[in-house]
Order: sequence, then C-alpha cells, then structure tokens
Amino acid sequence: MKKKKIRRLIAVLCCLVVLCCLSAFGFSMKPVNYSVSSDKLSSSVNVVFISDLHNCFYGGTDQSGLWEAVNASRPDIVIFGGDVIDAWGGTEYALRIMKMANEKYPCVYTPGNHESMRDDMDEFSKQVSDIGIPILLGNKAEFKVKGQSIRIYGIQEVQSWGRKAPQIDECYDDLDENYYNILLAHQPEQIDRILRSDKHFDLILSGHAHGGQWRLPKILDQGLYAPDQGIFPKYTSGQYSYDSTTHIISRGLARPVRMIFIPRIFNRPELSVIKING
Repeated sequence: MKKKKIRRLIAVLCCLVVLCCLSAFGFSMKPVNYSVSSDKLSSSVNVVFISDLHNCFYGGTDQSGLWEAVNASRPDIVIFGGDVIDAWGGTEYALRIMKMANEKYPCVYTPGNHESMRDDMDEFSKQVSDIGIPILLGNKAEFKVKGQSIRIYGIQEVQSWGRKAPQIDECYDDLDENYYNILLAHQPEQIDRILRSDKHFDLILSGHAHGGQWRLPKILDQGLYAPDQGIFPKYTSGQYSYDSTTHIISRGLARPVRMIFIPRIFNRPELSVIKING
C-alpha cells in the first residue's frame, strides 16, 4: 500500500515538474493588457497587436486558440506587426489567422526583417492584399471607430545596412496631429531614431526582441539577449513613455519550436491587448 502511495506521489511531482518546465520555457500564449490615455478620443478603443508570429499556430493548425484569444479581447482594430512569417518556410498559418481576423475586424499589417529576407515576399504581399489587409510601408490607413478617426502608419525599419530608410520621413510628412496616430515600427532599438521633437505619434508599437528570450523576474526583466541589441538588451517588452508618445513592445508569439537554439525561459508568448482610453 505504501509503495502505491509513493508511486502516486512521484507521478504527481513529475507532472508538477513538467508543468513548471512548460511554463518556464514559454510554452503557452498569454494575453497581456496595456492601458493608455488620450484626450484626442472621447470613447475607448481596443487594439489587438499580433507581433512576431513566425507562422506559428495555437490551438491546432486551424488557429482556434489564437482566434479565441483575439475574440475574447473584443478588438476594434487588429494590427499585425512584423515577422508574421519566418525568413524561410511556410506562410499558411499566418495567412489563416489574417484571413479570419479581416473577415470580422479592421486590420493592418507592416512587415518586419524576416519578411524582407524572403525571396517570395512579393507573392506573400499579394496574398495579404488579396485578403483585404492594407500593407503599411511609409503610408497610412485610416479607420473610424465609434465615430473617431484613427490613423495607423507603418515602417519596416529606420536604418538598414548603414543606410537610412525613407519610410519614417514619409510618415512624418503625412502626419496630422489632430488625429490619434499609431506607428508600427518593428525594431524597438531604433526608437531614438524614430522620435522627433517637432512632431510625435501618440502610440508606437514594436516587437522583434522576443522579450529578451531568457528572462528572470526582477533580475533580468528585459531578458538576456535580443536581435540587434545583443546581451542584456534595453528594449524587449513592456510600456514606455516619451513625452507625448507611448511605446509598447510586445514579446511576440513565436513558439519555442521556432526558437530552438535560443528557447524562451520565463517568457511566455504574448498577445498584446491595448486599451486606448478617451
């Protein structure tokens, strides 16, 4: 009898260890809520930000898990940030959730660095356009939400291979600060080259850093490593304020199998849910 109890206890402990490991290594998706305010709006606006999906799926290949989380957030707008697909491999799961979202909600998309490395990016862009989602690269899309105008701009990068990209200048040239303006800027470490003293965006959304990959609560809150920032990065997740601009960095939705060489530790994939209070 005692042996059976010991076996059961060992089995329970093994299950607990497995669950702790899955949590530590970032297996399950977590909706993360942010709140910002603006006197430009009279009613609140809910934004769901899907960043760094890397063609992963949740709840099965039908994306049912991700779709359920999106719907539960009751978005007014769904924004697809950069690296929705990888630099190689398939695109079907990214396109599936993009199609599902666009059938129910207004959507926009700005590519990231992984898309720019693909040979078939033109084909993928056409598929996204055929779904009906605007692709923002130095341009904007405008939406009416509860009678309020929201303008969303997008840039792929500010600087690449030592050369300045013109997209950010094009966005600022078209910027009208009478509107509530959102900028999609995939790489958060470029924030100093994005911000200007004469004009500002109300909200900037970034990803790319994957939450710093290995995180230790209260010790390595920004993680151990991030692309283009290296060891002990500064910008990998969370909410920042720069005068009149709020900057939100998503940890992204890339699952551990897509990050096999640098797995997530204490860094669950994030679905960013942003409430803009009027």
